[in-house]
Amino acid sequence: MNLALKQAAVWGGIVSLLLFLCPSSKTLSADPDYSGEKIVFAISPMGVAEYNDLGAVELEGKKVNLVTFRTQALGFDDTEKIYSDPLTFLPLRVERDIRMWLGREEIVEKYDPRRFTLTITKFKESKQVEELLFSARGPIHNAILLPFSLRRITNLNIGWKTRIRLPNEFEVKLVSIENIEIPMGKFSAFHFVSTPAQFEIWISNDALRLPLKIKDSGGFGYTLLIKERKEKK
Repeated sequence: MNLALKQAAVWGGIVSLLLFLCPSSKTLSADPDYSGEKIVFAISPMGVAEYNDLGAVELEGKKVNLVTFRTQALGFDDTEKIYSDPLTFLPLRVERDIRMWLGREEIVEKYDPRRFTLTITKFKESKQVEELLFSARGPIHNAILLPFSLRRITNLNIGWKTRIRLPNEFEVKLVSIENIEIPMGKFSAFHFVSTPAQFEIWISNDALRLPLKIKDSGGFGYTLLIKERKEKK
């Protein structure tokens, strides 16, 4: 597997890590409106990532949500445009522009939430060079969106859980509410873990529900820590 697809797999694990929650959950809420929000993460051991919520846009004649996520680390620069359904929050399309020391490539991910499939197509110099098809037993979720979906879950109690697909299935469970300290300060946080063990996510236990910390526990050994957040003016 080439480096770019390995990176896709990583963000499909945690960052492939960063999953998306089960749309059938009745605890999902469409409010509040986070459009215009910017969040910057430090990546340990080295790197930075930036999330931007661009709000509602049109895709193929339909109203969808659009966020961007840019990762920069050790000669790797990956900018993703992520389109999702405004009602279910399921991903519809992801466009990735990847620049590395070995060159540049583009990847398009197309999700079919009804057929439970994901098609990943890779391009170099605008020419298709590879295509992969994945299927699952339910809707396939997107890597980056998970912490931002967890923010919309109400009535969280320890023991709450759901299942997601990347396309491999994981159980995501709230195991504790604990105090953590990060560069932005001290927070009470909801602590989520996956089974099989692949990632851990801490979401602030307050009105903003900030994605404070995202840790890979599946072998890649990196952690994202929130550095700053800005709201739309």
